[in-house]
Amino acid sequence: MARTLRLEYPGAVYHVTSRGNARRKIYSDDEDRAMFLATLAWVVERFGWVCHAYCLMGNHYHLLIETPEANLSRGMRQLNGVYTQGFNRRHRKVGHLFQGRYKAILVERDSYLLELARYIVLNPVRAKMVESPETYPWSSYRPTLGLDAIPPGLSIDWVLGQFAKTGLAARKRYAAFVHDGVGKVSPWGELKGQILLGGDAFVKDMAPHLDKSKAMIEIPKRQRLLRRTVLKTILAGAAESKAARNRAMATAYLEHGYTLAEISKEVGLHYATISRLIKALE
Repeated sequence: MARTLRLEYPGAVYHVTSRGNARRKIYSDDEDRAMFLATLAWVVERFGWVCHAYCLMGNHYHLLIETPEANLSRGMRQLNGVYTQGFNRRHRKVGHLFQGRYKAILVERDSYLLELARYIVLNPVRAKMVESPETYPWSSYRPTLGLDAIPPGLSIDWVLGQFAKTGLAARKRYAAFVHDGVGKVSPWGELKGQILLGGDAFVKDMAPHLDKSKAMIEIPKRQRLLRRTVLKTILAGAAESKAARNRAMATAYLEHGYTLAEISKEVGLHYATISRLIKALE
């Protein structure tokens, strides 16, 4: 099966979804949902993301994410990985929680960002879980509307700024815009190549990124990693203290793509121990 292209560049905007393995639920209760939002907030802060909208459903979630740096894949690995660890630990489970890789659609800001912000918060209405988005507590609609406190990690300034300069007027117009979307056709009919949502000019502008991403997939991983920092260099200061060693191992694994086995051979620790230490840092 062909691997999905991942287009990453500074300032990119994505609609991101991830589903439960075998379509199983990824939240058992509200405590799980709160844990997911806390994990999302941590990832947003760590990777400098801007989260414009979110919605937690039963067996999947929707996010509208802007990446000032080209780091969507790194952040998503942390989001799904750390949440899975917490979910499994809390429910005494093992194994995969999510089904394969997440799905990311690259979005043209001017034409579709606002439309997708509306689409995301209307998911519970379309699924007939609620009659009105105001009554669903696990989307960004209520915080954006001022009905709930804004959770860490959510940015509402851009969305509301599209409607008015003052908060009260902006929220009123935002609410009308969202309700006007009930029953309307989803924007996915305009999707191009399964990865781009935008006009012809946007698709043309993305061509260089598409070519680069395709080339990266076709080049063997060993060749792609030839130019990364040498592992010995990353671990150079590891002898100073255990804390320095652990940080260096995490950097080698999370940022430079070295395997646990490679790090194990270099530092003389079992790979399971290294994995545990890295997870503790995360």
